[in-house]
Amino acid sequence: MSQGAVSEAPIVPPPPPLVKVPRLIQSAGLQSREWKIGRGYSVGEIKALGLSVKEARMLGIYVDERRRTVWQHNVERLREWLIKVLRGEIRPPDPALPKLVKIKPKRGRVFRGLTPAGRRMRGLMSVKLRETHKHKWKKKQKERKLKKRHEAVRAKGGH
Repeated sequence: MSQGAVSEAPIVPPPPPLVKVPRLIQSAGLQSREWKIGRGYSVGEIKALGLSVKEARMLGIYVDERRRTVWQHNVERLREWLIKVLRGEIRPPDPALPKLVKIKPKRGRVFRGLTPAGRRMRGLMSVKLRETHKHKWKKKQKERKLKKRHEAVRAKGGH
């Protein structure tokens, strides 16, 4: 019976943390609002509840490890939500584990685009910019204007 009651409880995410909006020099220190929704709760706010960062993430609470401020209203809001979870009135969402960033392996070659080393590598130093796209497009436009069969000559080997 108790398991049926737990599964019927709705999944409710934790309340979003409120953080202060930074004062900007460009707006002369004036703000349109004082609070905004933050990325996650600070480690200090999580510790104030007696949880570790890993336990909080397993409960679906987002943790912003870069933020150091501890706001009492965030601790209270999170405590109320946690009490409802412990009573079984609501269920926490899936774990909020940090996202894994997949880094592509190096391809083993150096970028040598339009640098002098790249032009030397492609044999363009003696002909300067003659083989670059800008010159190529200009040349094709000129040949189109003179009605030469430029594409056919290069691709098919015709006259």
